[in-house]
Amino acid sequence: MISSSRRGFIRGLAGVSLLSAGGCFSPSPRKPGQKVRLAAVGIMGKGYSDWTPMLKTGLVEMVAFCDADEGMLPLALAQAKKDLPDIDLSKVPFYTDYRRLLDDADKLGIDAMTISTPDHVHAPVAIQAMKKGIHVYVQKPLVRTLWELEYFERTARDNGVIVQMGNQGSSLSSMRRCTEVLQSGILGDVREVHVWTNRAVWPQGTGVAKYIKSRGNKGDPVRKGLDWNAWLATAADRPFLDKYPEGTKVYDPWGLGKNVYHSFTWRGFYDFGAGAFGDMACHTMNLPFRGLQLAGVTDAECISIDQFNDIAYPAKSVVKLNYAARTAKFGPQKGKLLPAVQLFWYDGYDESKPGKSASKPDAALMPKWIAKHGEVPNTGCLIIGSKGQVLMQDDYGAKCAIALEADKEFKDVFEHEAAKAVPQSIPLCGSTSSAGDGKSTVAMTGFAEGHYGEFINAIFNNGPYYEQTHSRCFSDIENCIPQMEGILVGCVAQRLPNQKLSWCSKKQSFDVAAANAFVKPYIRKGFEF
Repeated sequence: MISSSRRGFIRGLAGVSLLSAGGCFSPSPRKPGQKVRLAAVGIMGKGYSDWTPMLKTGLVEMVAFCDADEGMLPLALAQAKKDLPDIDLSKVPFYTDYRRLLDDADKLGIDAMTISTPDHVHAPVAIQAMKKGIHVYVQKPLVRTLWELEYFERTARDNGVIVQMGNQGSSLSSMRRCTEVLQSGILGDVREVHVWTNRAVWPQGTGVAKYIKSRGNKGDPVRKGLDWNAWLATAADRPFLDKYPEGTKVYDPWGLGKNVYHSFTWRGFYDFGAGAFGDMACHTMNLPFRGLQLAGVTDAECISIDQFNDIAYPAKSVVKLNYAARTAKFGPQKGKLLPAVQLFWYDGYDESKPGKSASKPDAALMPKWIAKHGEVPNTGCLIIGSKGQVLMQDDYGAKCAIALEADKEFKDVFEHEAAKAVPQSIPLCGSTSSAGDGKSTVAMTGFAEGHYGEFINAIFNNGPYYEQTHSRCFSDIENCIPQMEGILVGCVAQRLPNQKLSWCSKKQSFDVAAANAFVKPYIRKGFEF
């Protein structure tokens, strides 16, 4: 396996092409005006909002679309005609089976790919693409299982490709600034973190499991245009189920539960998604993971659960993760041993109070916030140190506040005097600084556009170089792989509640045999990767 420093050196080189056999691939020099040849796998919903910002940069040429539901193509083309009136996409080749797309990758000359599919398809597509030297923008969660995570990292390193995970909040100036503030050690010793979300908002829980079991092997007619075999991909074969019959009782807080599997509602199933934890922790854990320089997760335990079952994720849960002590790599604390951290994850939606989290940390943990605002935010992150607290009040890190011991209340991280004194060390998205080495060729000031623009710029070897990821992408594998590891260990804990599961990353195994059964995904014949 290639070391981080070696990989970082290779990625920092401009104009390096294919190295010796078994070495790393780095973007080849591009001729003036030459565009990135992009393929999109998953083209509507999140998929649409992934590939269109890249096309808007003017640096991208769309060369292929892929979606298991061909009914998505006319919708995507119609919307793109409104959003991108000067770009004709009508002749772009279309595939329903990603395997056929990958077969034609060389012929199509694909340079980069967006992967915006159900979670269980992320790894099969991305890993095979990376083996072909294709750079990948992969929606969160990066992969669905721990085995896929290790395989993904190994493949990315062996092929030297650029990776960006779709946690777009990474591009926000507020998130990056608060990361610097936390890395400065301003909170003293941090040993406790609380992260919560108002998801799940799609059907999951015991009602879903009961309905699936009631159907047995009896399926519904597959919708016209849906390639059910390609949609299932690696997952075990099963009949297509269309919509829940009227009156079916499932946990469905936002009323999104008409469809059983497709579209969107797949996320609550163990076989297809990673639940609320996999969906939102990539956003809400982003700040504490980066700011506290978290590393190895040692164990996890699901300490509270509602509607536990063996088919779908629970309606509500609380999971405790323990992260090991580690040596700081960045910021003023570089070289200092940082204490072990206990992180509590809460998911669940309160159906009686629209917009409210059902699972939240105790308000008593943040008295200065409660004294002024009256209640815990509906989603966010609380980082508790020996000298103060940081509170993120949204999913992405757009609203970050700090309160030190002597403060009477929380202040925005950009306004707090002690926080303002912390030097900038992380380039802002699209900016230049002493930490960067070049201007971006795309204006990357927006929320989503910045994250996508950064990916395209990295392919051109432009934009700031991030020491913390050894890449020009801020959510490349140096960050997203270890962050995902803790999340996926937590997802396994949700399947074995009230048991402490110790995890050994080196051995890729738990100390409980039942947990090891969830490390590797089922891979259906014909979909091996």
